[in-house]
Amino acid sequence: MTAKPATEPRASLYLPPQFQVRDLQACTALMRAHPLAMLVSVREGAPFVSHCPLQVDRDGERLTLLGHLARANPHWRTLAGGVEALAIFRGPDAYMSPGVYPDRQRVPTWSYVAVHASGPVHLVDDEAGKERLLKALIAEHEPAYAAQWDEIAADFGRRLLAGIVGFEIDVQRLEGKFKLNQHRPEAHAAMLAAYGSGSAAERELADWMRRLGIDGGG
Repeated sequence: MTAKPATEPRASLYLPPQFQVRDLQACTALMRAHPLAMLVSVREGAPFVSHCPLQVDRDGERLTLLGHLARANPHWRTLAGGVEALAIFRGPDAYMSPGVYPDRQRVPTWSYVAVHASGPVHLVDDEAGKERLLKALIAEHEPAYAAQWDEIAADFGRRLLAGIVGFEIDVQRLEGKFKLNQHRPEAHAAMLAAYGSGSAAERELADWMRRLGIDGGG
């Protein structure tokens, strides 16, 4: 199913319209740049969270997230049967000084970018399927390691695969929140200048401002 933008009342976060990003390319770029997601589902009546890297598989407008959990982690048991899970991807964040405004009747705030992706989960627990998921992660992050993985002794490799449970999330709802002061154009030029000469996170936020056209250029 095609990922839907967050327009319905049911949502996983507070999302003012000025901060909502519907651009699928921008959202997937953030997810790929910051792949360590928070995987959230309900276990025994309460939220349960695992931190795990997720691979983004995009086919046109369709998104699938690929990942795995340690078999010792009880989280995977709650994902059986096609239940819905939420994956939260956090990008850079930084303090924003009120000094970016041309007047003094302002207050500080915090800038950040994040994407929430949710949908039903399909468990992958056969050896071939789990190896496919692992090779997708290797290809994304260290392609040269693929040869070393293939050289691992067969018995040892089977034990490693037996120790994990793979999963795929069919993303049916995608929420992009890029809180970059979009609704305050009088601050954009100074904010971009401040972030552009700041920390690594601030420079990345400046890059996102430029990418989204929040640059003070009108």
